[in-house]
Amino acid sequence: MRNIIMTTVKMLAALSFPLLTLLTGVCPQTARKIYVRTGELVALQCPHYRGYKHNDNKLIWTSYTTQEMNLTAEKRPMGILVHGSSLVILSVSVFHQGNYSCSLGNASRKFWFTLTVYKTQTKEYEERTTSTRTCYTQESCALYCPSVNISAANTLNITSKGIIWHKEGESVPTVYFPSLEEKDRGAYTCTRYYQYNGQRYNRTFTVKLDVQPNDSERVAVITSPLKSEVITVDLGSTVVIDCKAVVYSDFADVFWLNGKSFVDSNNNSRVFYNSSREYYNEETKMTASLVFKKVLEEDLLKNYTCKLETDSQRPSFVTVTLAQKASASSISLALSIVIIVVVICVIVVVYIKLKMDIALFLRDTIGCHRSTSDGKTYDAFLMCYKSDAEAGLNEDDRKWLESVLEERFGYSLCLYDRVVLPGNAEAEAVLESIEQSRTVVLVPTSSDPGPGFGLLKDIHAALVEWQTHLVFIKTETTEESRPVFLPEALQLLSEAGNCVTWKGISSIPPSSSFWKQLRYHLPAPQHAQN
Repeated sequence: MRNIIMTTVKMLAALSFPLLTLLTGVCPQTARKIYVRTGELVALQCPHYRGYKHNDNKLIWTSYTTQEMNLTAEKRPMGILVHGSSLVILSVSVFHQGNYSCSLGNASRKFWFTLTVYKTQTKEYEERTTSTRTCYTQESCALYCPSVNISAANTLNITSKGIIWHKEGESVPTVYFPSLEEKDRGAYTCTRYYQYNGQRYNRTFTVKLDVQPNDSERVAVITSPLKSEVITVDLGSTVVIDCKAVVYSDFADVFWLNGKSFVDSNNNSRVFYNSSREYYNEETKMTASLVFKKVLEEDLLKNYTCKLETDSQRPSFVTVTLAQKASASSISLALSIVIIVVVICVIVVVYIKLKMDIALFLRDTIGCHRSTSDGKTYDAFLMCYKSDAEAGLNEDDRKWLESVLEERFGYSLCLYDRVVLPGNAEAEAVLESIEQSRTVVLVPTSSDPGPGFGLLKDIHAALVEWQTHLVFIKTETTEESRPVFLPEALQLLSEAGNCVTWKGISSIPPSSSFWKQLRYHLPAPQHAQN
């Protein structure tokens, strides 16, 4: 009697396909196909209305098994729960086999499901529900329990009680493999457990672990419209390029093209492709693997295209171009050049920033300065002139300048008031002082203790002729007013030598930047400091 009932149910389910077409105008062949064993929990999720508000039109679930039935009504078969976009069958039986639909209110558009129930673990059921996970030896690999057509968390007070894994009937403590081995290959089953009203329910999936040798270079390419990839390879190596696509139709195919020609599917060829399918209830994952047994230079000049053709959308494709990897020696050479350039740049930057400190350190600490006499009597001739600007050095600042150079840093100075005696020819005395000094330092003052502007042109000519080094001291005011207020002779002198700026009180300490710059431009003292 039970066999007669089962046969009748299957006949009614089969007859429901043409009946649904006549009643609704929708072909159930477009329904999402779900495969499940008796006694397990299954959940249908209406995809178009997952975000609808409960105060809008009510979502209607309809069953077309033995007869058309509104499952959203208060009176529904035992073991079927409906909440929003979810329809949950706690323990599936053959009486639940058939077609289901969900729609919003009286909307003519419906989304269809076809539920096929298996009594035993048949080969057909395994082919339709087993997912495949491909990993490679000596690499880490983890298995994940599929989450399709299962109850969402806390839906209708259905609580998850965890997942248990088995392999060949034995419990597996972990499905994470830090370093995969060939012995890990096989079929793993995961069982998801749920609890509702004190009763325990479950759903079981099978995951097939395919272990491949890690002896080839694999590159995954996900198909997408108008996309191209450049893949670097080693000449002579084995390369496998996996082109993957997820489809929802049985009339779909993924294949490889070389230009406009099909790549050979014969695995005896040097370059060929093979394809595989993995079924996950409502979707199919397809992989087309382009294999180069040995990459040759001629392969670098060709474009390979992975193309996805299906009856439900426009073709998609991705174009792959092979490029040769840079050799280790080339990489090392390039890296060495980069390091050398970086080191040189760092040295240059450090030198520019610290060249004064370095020069003064070598001069003062190590004693790197001239040891032979150049015939000059003085290290520097301090020549003061009357500045028209308001901020020339006052008498105290001028004396401080002379004192620090002589007493602190040990310079032998030629001073105007020492060499030019009253009644002597001023011009001759100044020129003679310049000739006897290794450097001339021009100092602007607010008073006039030195020669006037009349001698400046003669001084400039003498400096050019004798090639005497010149240091021009400026103040912040003269620096701002130049070149408008400085006489032409001073402009020529300031351009001929090095300029150092006196900044008032901040320049007085011997450790200030003014003294560092001034000493840097002055030659080392001929005599050692005290």
